[in-house]
Amino acid sequence: MAEGLSAVARTGRHAAHVTAATAAGFYPALYLLDRPVAGIYALFTPIAFGILSPLPGAGRDRAATVLRAVPAAAVLVVLGTVLAVGTWPAVAGMLAVGFALAFGAACGPRTAGAAPGLQLFYILACFPPYEPGTLPQRLVGLAVGGALLALAEAFLFPDAPEPSYRGRIADALDAAALAASGVVRGEGPDPETAGRLGAAGRELRLSRLPAGARPTGAGRTDRALAQAGAATRRLLDQLALLAAHVPAPGDTVSADLLRGIAASCTETAGALRRGDRGRRGRTLPGPQLLEEMVADFLKARGGAAAGPEPAPRAVLVRRSTVLTAAVSAVTVRTAASLALGGRERLHGLPREQFWYAAEGPARLLAVRIRGNLTRRSVVFQNALRTALGLALARLVAGSLDLSHGFWVLLAVLTLGRTTAGATWSAVRAAAAGTLAGAFAAGLLIVGAGGASDVYAALLVPMMLVAFTLGPLGGPAWGQGLFTLVVATAFAQIAPVTWRLAEARLVDVLTGSAIGLLCGLLAWPAGARAEIRYAMSALLRSAAPLVRATATAVTDGSGRVAAPALAQAQAGPSASPEEPGDPGPPSPGVRLTLHRLRIAEAAYAQYRTEPAASAAETAHDWLAVLDHGSRTLVGAYWLPRTDGMPGLPPEARRWAREAAEEVVAATVRAAGFPPDGVRTGPAPLPPEVAERVPAPLLAPLTDVEVWLRALARDLEAGAAPQAPQAPQAPQAPQAPQAPQTPQAQDTS
Repeated sequence: MAEGLSAVARTGRHAAHVTAATAAGFYPALYLLDRPVAGIYALFTPIAFGILSPLPGAGRDRAATVLRAVPAAAVLVVLGTVLAVGTWPAVAGMLAVGFALAFGAACGPRTAGAAPGLQLFYILACFPPYEPGTLPQRLVGLAVGGALLALAEAFLFPDAPEPSYRGRIADALDAAALAASGVVRGEGPDPETAGRLGAAGRELRLSRLPAGARPTGAGRTDRALAQAGAATRRLLDQLALLAAHVPAPGDTVSADLLRGIAASCTETAGALRRGDRGRRGRTLPGPQLLEEMVADFLKARGGAAAGPEPAPRAVLVRRSTVLTAAVSAVTVRTAASLALGGRERLHGLPREQFWYAAEGPARLLAVRIRGNLTRRSVVFQNALRTALGLALARLVAGSLDLSHGFWVLLAVLTLGRTTAGATWSAVRAAAAGTLAGAFAAGLLIVGAGGASDVYAALLVPMMLVAFTLGPLGGPAWGQGLFTLVVATAFAQIAPVTWRLAEARLVDVLTGSAIGLLCGLLAWPAGARAEIRYAMSALLRSAAPLVRATATAVTDGSGRVAAPALAQAQAGPSASPEEPGDPGPPSPGVRLTLHRLRIAEAAYAQYRTEPAASAAETAHDWLAVLDHGSRTLVGAYWLPRTDGMPGLPPEARRWAREAAEEVVAATVRAAGFPPDGVRTGPAPLPPEVAERVPAPLLAPLTDVEVWLRALARDLEAGAAPQAPQAPQAPQAPQAPQAPQTPQAQDTS
């Protein structure tokens, strides 16, 4: 109840912002300066950026986004004004502009949020009459409308700041620090702590945040925050495993590292809250760098193994789990330092894991764009569908010489969805709402006639009602009330008859038909059809990486991406989104990371679409993403030695067979529906463990723990899941533009 009232209050405040900005620009331009063209652009600019565009953030953040988008809108107005010379130039421009703006969703939430509104400026300018002389008026109206909206967003009933992902990571790290300290002094299993850690990890899923607070941009800061969040979730899971099991008494080796994990988490959480930057290009300061503590742990573990009393297997497994938790804590601290502006040197760390640290913004943007230029990317699919729909609508409107033809394109833009079914649902509701709105507008025009004072008096309250009830009521209310708004506004610009309402109805129905046709012909199933392929491709690329990692650890082959693996992995489809480390390339790692990003984008869109059937929700896709991420982490961190000289052949054979079992299960899971993915690599037999030299038993246990974690992910990915409803928008707006996922971690 409270959440619903909060949403109504947010929508009402937002409607007040747009209404105030529109009225402050439209009335003076029309009645004081007698500049109707400037008035039209002053009218539509707040609507474009305030209603059509789901801008992220609140208050001054939204105002800053509007101001940054105004220059781009001016370029589109100039381009549209020039190309309005003919139908075909305008269609070609619409195709290019439509694709470029929709594809910009891959660059981050701010670009994705502003894209629908920017589309409107080209749409408005590219329609006849061809009047280049009115360009100054158009640009002035745009500038005034944008400035007024920015002022309203910043100072008129500003929204409360949205939750920060950086703050959520800090809260989760505080919970991790308490848990790590509790594990050190614990005397038995603590399921309550394990449950709290699981809840804290769920709060870090990006689906729990408003779109504007999600670190999904292409820049270094967003990439680092996303990596820090994912590593924090892994850390919480690993600490939950430790808290849920009986501790090993007298295990001072693990206790020291757990204290270091707790100190690092506390320190990193404080820095994230304060916004500290790395000092002199170094990592976050501390009494002792966690990497050094990990090195001390490895030495102490090796020394304990060489002692007269070898540690029991349960203690070795526990120490390996503590080590994986420390690796996650190192990743969190390093990524947090990068997110806060530190120039990480990455001494002793796997550079491929933080490949973006030394890259510039232009390079990172190019990597993101190149990674999504594939027909398997849902971002690419949505951009192409949108561009073709808008270009076809412009061709139809221009060829048929429809009155107010830009309404046709506006209908395509606002009613298009990522699935044909969702588009049909939106079109049906919008058609009914437009019909009712056209009827009401016709009655208003017939009753008021040419009395412009009546329309001037009604416009402000009508906008306030439309921009409040429209987002809350859905497409029917949005289109119906918006029909009344545009009829009231255009009646003040030029004399109108009831045929204006008729033209609005015809245009919306035409645009709806075009949008539905595109939805039926271009990827009609949305992410539901793509997610299976994306997850299958991710698993198929991860499988050889599991084998290569295990081989690199036991045989000492060094880098995971050896030439043999490079040949096996780098097929014609390998166009990795993420570049690797300078030096010898690692196509296996890069291909898996690329496919992980594509799968994450498909999963993000899947969560925004209507709930699928039970057969389509029979998999835990998030567990599949976790499997791919865990595979990469193992490839980054496990091959840290020169191999295991002196490892008995039977132990080497066990490692190879255990890895092959996970590889085979991964390949079977990639089939969808999976065939027999229940697996668990056989534990190291006691008789084999007795023959393994004590210093080699611990790193061999690290491989075992990693393989068993991968097996758990595979089993979870095949477990039946309840259908999940699409994520509700945090601040619904109407007309609602289709949501487009970002190509980043969106679990």
